[in-house]
Amino acid sequence: MSLSKEISKRRTFGIISHPDAGKTTLTEKLLLFGGAIQEAGAVKSNKIKKGATSDFMEIERQRGISVATSVLAFNYKEKKINILDTPGHKDFAEDTFRTLTAVDSVIVVIDVAKGVEEQTEKLVEVCRMRNIPMIVFINKLDREGKDAFDLLDEVEQKLGLSVTPLSFPIGMGYDFKGIYNIWEKNINLFSGDSRKNIEETIAFDDISNPELDKIIGEKHAADLRENLELVYEVYPDFEREAYLKGEQQPVFFGSALNNFGVRELLDCFIDLAPSPRPKQGDVRLVDPYEETFTGFVFKIHANMDPKHRDRLAFIKIVSGTFERNKPYLHVRNNKKLKFSSPNAFFAEKKEIVDISFAGDIVGLHDTGNFKIGDTLTEGEEIRFKGIPSFSPEHFRYINNADPMKAKQLNKGIDQLMDEGVAQLFTLELNGRKIIGTVGALQYEVIQYRLEHEYGAKCTYENFPVYKACWVEAEDPKNEEYQEFLRVKQKFLAKDKKGQLVFLADSAFSIDMAKSKYPSVKLHYVSEFK
Repeated sequence: MSLSKEISKRRTFGIISHPDAGKTTLTEKLLLFGGAIQEAGAVKSNKIKKGATSDFMEIERQRGISVATSVLAFNYKEKKINILDTPGHKDFAEDTFRTLTAVDSVIVVIDVAKGVEEQTEKLVEVCRMRNIPMIVFINKLDREGKDAFDLLDEVEQKLGLSVTPLSFPIGMGYDFKGIYNIWEKNINLFSGDSRKNIEETIAFDDISNPELDKIIGEKHAADLRENLELVYEVYPDFEREAYLKGEQQPVFFGSALNNFGVRELLDCFIDLAPSPRPKQGDVRLVDPYEETFTGFVFKIHANMDPKHRDRLAFIKIVSGTFERNKPYLHVRNNKKLKFSSPNAFFAEKKEIVDISFAGDIVGLHDTGNFKIGDTLTEGEEIRFKGIPSFSPEHFRYINNADPMKAKQLNKGIDQLMDEGVAQLFTLELNGRKIIGTVGALQYEVIQYRLEHEYGAKCTYENFPVYKACWVEAEDPKNEEYQEFLRVKQKFLAKDKKGQLVFLADSAFSIDMAKSKYPSVKLHYVSEFK
């Protein structure tokens, strides 16, 4: 099959939501319809000890939340689908922000009862900044929730989206009868039996037909006719071009737990969603259909298998093909590397692949060569932009709780920071290590993983910092900069890349530093050059 045909078959997308909106369950059901798994794991149920396929870290199983982005691939209707299931919990937001650099489109999951929640707003904001096409899936219709039109208004107002429903619910909660599929012009009847893989679907293009009253009852039929009339009047017709530009968002209703509305979402998704899109490098825009290979590391995961100390670098292929045992240039290190066992993924199951195409995610065994944001090419000096570190919100000293295990602790911290779990700052004054995270839960994850994966124990001490600011000097030799270094000595640290960081204790300190030392620029994001 030709290169362009292979690439146009790819659909690489992320699923984002607030915690508990049903994102991991939706991922499971997409895999079920894709034939990739035979039985879905009940994510929350402790009675069934089978965890969700995409949650493969021990700590995720214990807590019932996703803390690391996992990659899942399957084939469906001659399309190759790559799903990146992202953590919904806000404490792991940075992992999600970075993952959004590797997707070509996104499905946003919203809980019918809770509506738009805070974490969804932040993630959608990142998608809007990058003009990523989005499909909205309103979940849990088998429970009581908000009115469908109120929800659509909320999505438009809170998320700043322009929506068009492509399906519409018939009733809700205990009264839920099914969904009218506007896109395919049919009715899906809800049986309430989640064991049934596929519910009953009846083709129905004329809703004024009296047959409708027999199928769903007179009251529901009258309501549906009225609602659809409103939908056609109020919302614009769906235009694929507007969706691809990030200007219009189709909306689907369903219940992932009951397999309901998921097939419709998947069928529509493979028709509408974009194949791999061009990506901006520092010197040019890279088109996926170019013959030569380019790709970048958006995630590093250590110890996917605790029995083997393996680190995997997840690479999104931007253009061309990636071949096994072919030498590629690691741009930052300026050295050629060969990979004898590149992996394709199915949650924790991995298989070695000989060739992968633009849009695919490949896992490369890493002995410490890669950092997040690194670029691999066939020789071209290019770097992909837009994988920054953000200023953390929590800071703590990390101390060794077992002096006999200092080496293991340092190695563990080093590897976890390369993974992007958190950020490490080393104080210039005394060399003490400070860990900065987006959320407090990260400290537990680090402590747990250090102990279980590296055999090292740590304790924390509070370190009162308001924000980390990356320091940029117009002229490192001028007196003003030298004075800044002298006066702020106690608050200066280096990050893992060796960039200078000012750990400010308050917003007032930052404002004072800016007015006193105007030639010293302070940034809240590490990518400012």
